[in-house]
Amino acid sequence: MTEFHIRGLGYHVPERILTNADLERMVETTDEWITSRTGIRERRLADGQSCSDLALPASLQALEQAGMAPEELTHILVATFTPDAYIPSAACVLEHRLGLSGRYAADISAACSGFVYALDAARAFIALRPESNVLVLGSEVVSSRTDYTDRGTCVLFGDGAGAAVVSATPGKGSGRFLDAILSSEGKLGGLLTVRGGASAATYKTGEPIRRDFFVEMQGREVFRHAVRSMLSVSAELLERNGFKPEDVGVFIPHQANMRIIEAVGQKIGVPHERIYVNVDRYGNTSAASIAIALAEARLTGFIKDGDLVLMATFGGGFTWGAALVQF
Repeated sequence: MTEFHIRGLGYHVPERILTNADLERMVETTDEWITSRTGIRERRLADGQSCSDLALPASLQALEQAGMAPEELTHILVATFTPDAYIPSAACVLEHRLGLSGRYAADISAACSGFVYALDAARAFIALRPESNVLVLGSEVVSSRTDYTDRGTCVLFGDGAGAAVVSATPGKGSGRFLDAILSSEGKLGGLLTVRGGASAATYKTGEPIRRDFFVEMQGREVFRHAVRSMLSVSAELLERNGFKPEDVGVFIPHQANMRIIEAVGQKIGVPHERIYVNVDRYGNTSAASIAIALAEARLTGFIKDGDLVLMATFGGGFTWGAALVQF
């Protein structure tokens, strides 16, 4: 039976920092309001950088950790809702920037769940062709789709990229990808949207940019569904693989909101000290969220050899899922 290993990890965030104090000067809000409701103190914003600009250094770091050259890659998957362009895909742009051609390259659109969706897709490619080496990215410039006059959403989001190299063979310090469960519910998609410019909400030359070009969200409803979905899929995944909450060495939830992180962790039964949190520094980076947290946690030593890592995510669509990796 084919095994699946995360051979290397990497991440990259922009240099520009937007603090809560900065936001106080932009919209009617306060540091206390933002921190108490979200746990976010600052976030990184791209300054003229695109999705592939952030993805490239994250990819190179993951390749270095994997001990691979770019030429050894067979597939490139980029999870994003903020690509450089509608056409070409961010994956094709990244392929070129890595000096490659002729690879399978495609974007995956599953909002904040995109990285976990892409990891599971990598398993499918490797199961079909075990010699494959798949580069998986979550890369977002969410600031490009954030309305900084809307205090309900602009305080939440940041930019960044995370990368993983997945193959059938292990490497030094690699993690074995054990299992994943993914799900979706399209009828709830209207609770979290970016519609403007797409085929159902077209733009005509000369028209002003509309509010629907930016993230629109019914926060309370999204919160409720996020907690319930992440909890149920995590419990199902652990049970299916014969694990209990106490077996989890590190829990990496989607970094959307500290209240969601705390609620899911508490309900699953994972102690606070085993939950990796960086939402306070980066905010919600959508598809890059789990990718950055996984890479940062492993590269800083928060994830240790032997740890069972549970990842749980939730995003627009609605989409959600959970994955298990044994380091």
